[in-house]
Amino acid sequence: MKILHFLLLSLLVSTLVLFHKASNVYARRHHHISKKQKNNNNKTLAPLISPVYAPARSPDYPPSIPSDPSYGPAANDTTAASCIFDVTDFGAIGDGDTDDTAAFKSAWKAACQVENGVVLAPADFTFVITSTIFSGPCQPGLVFQVDGVLATPDGPDCWPESDSHKQWIVFYRLDNMSFTGTGTIEGNGQKWWDLPCKPHKGPNGSTLPGPCDSPAMIRFFMSSNLVVSGLRIQNSPQFHMKFDGCQGVTIDKLSIFSPKLSPNTDGIHIENTKSVGIYNSLIHNGDDCISIGQGCADVEIDGVTCGPSHGISIGSLGVHNSRACVSNITVKNIIIRDSDNGLRIKTWQGGAGSVSGISFENIQMENVRNSVIIDQYYCLTKACRNETSAVYLTDVSYKNIKGTYDVRSPPIHFACSDTVACTNITMSEVELLPYEGVLVDDPFCWNAYGVQETLTIPPIDCLQDGMPESLAENVVSTGC
Repeated sequence: MKILHFLLLSLLVSTLVLFHKASNVYARRHHHISKKQKNNNNKTLAPLISPVYAPARSPDYPPSIPSDPSYGPAANDTTAASCIFDVTDFGAIGDGDTDDTAAFKSAWKAACQVENGVVLAPADFTFVITSTIFSGPCQPGLVFQVDGVLATPDGPDCWPESDSHKQWIVFYRLDNMSFTGTGTIEGNGQKWWDLPCKPHKGPNGSTLPGPCDSPAMIRFFMSSNLVVSGLRIQNSPQFHMKFDGCQGVTIDKLSIFSPKLSPNTDGIHIENTKSVGIYNSLIHNGDDCISIGQGCADVEIDGVTCGPSHGISIGSLGVHNSRACVSNITVKNIIIRDSDNGLRIKTWQGGAGSVSGISFENIQMENVRNSVIIDQYYCLTKACRNETSAVYLTDVSYKNIKGTYDVRSPPIHFACSDTVACTNITMSEVELLPYEGVLVDDPFCWNAYGVQETLTIPPIDCLQDGMPESLAENVVSTGC
């Protein structure tokens, strides 16, 4: 009897223990399900679950940054979601009509205060903002990510009178910042191009009006360690993108588009900026594909397709008798199509300074007018005088430049200053044939010194050997 009593008591205790454990398991499961459901009902991105209670599957990260597909926080990063500042959470409507400037400013202010903050303009919205300066200094790693459409007001009539007409978006005094996304930056340029101020070329040799006080679309000013990638930038009223006074710039996988006859719509313009890389981009516009102004050094352009455009230009330099210094520019693996110019260096008479250490290599031309040109008599009118001073050009190399040229102009044109010769021009593996017809125009050279390392087409017999007698005086007077 005692044995039977003991067995019944043991069975009762075991049943109670199992029930208690099952209750704990259900409670933990209920806790996780409730927390998950709560997060799914929250509009904003919730913090990641602590690794102590993390489920077996990986948590859903915020959208990755397009320029870095591997981007994503570590499993124990509990602050990643809080670093996303979606402009719609700050009141942006994104209907293509409402002014969303205030929301963007608020999102920027919040993101600026945290490391790796992301200002997000999400997909499937069209945001309109007016002229705005996004200024620093900010915490490092700031990202301005546009996955939707970010647009200017629609033409000068919609531009607020109190806003600057010189620029639309300015990024100022920033370090370690990225401007990226899969979206489009829309400039609504047509109404600006039609303003009756500056004449420009039209179809069939006609002259059309051009921009007045038209804004550049995106400007980076006095900033460093910048990355711009992934975006489509189009229809700017004037320059699409400018960098001034910057250090350490990487541009990758950009698409820039505006019509062939849109005036002054340079794709990328840099000045007073050093250590620049422009890579793997497509530029189709109405002016210079890429223009390099004074004060630039250590610039690499690689894997860019231009055209139609006005080609890749160094200059114009030396305007109003100013001093300009440009050095160590490498342009390689480029395609230039249907363009008014190919590889161009242009300076004004009366300037000073120097352009040195320029390399053009592996360039494919397709129906390009003025394929290779140095013009030290650059002038926008016929009233420019011939002056005794000029920017000094030296150490300019052209290697493996091949393709076809527009027969309206000679394929190679070296017009150097009467008093300050161009020196150390090197030509190697240059083969340029007419796009139409069979006549190969002779190159033009004036006061240009250099060497033809290989036989070229057309033959460049006009380069002078050696150095000019006045070389020492030129070097001393550059001031660079």
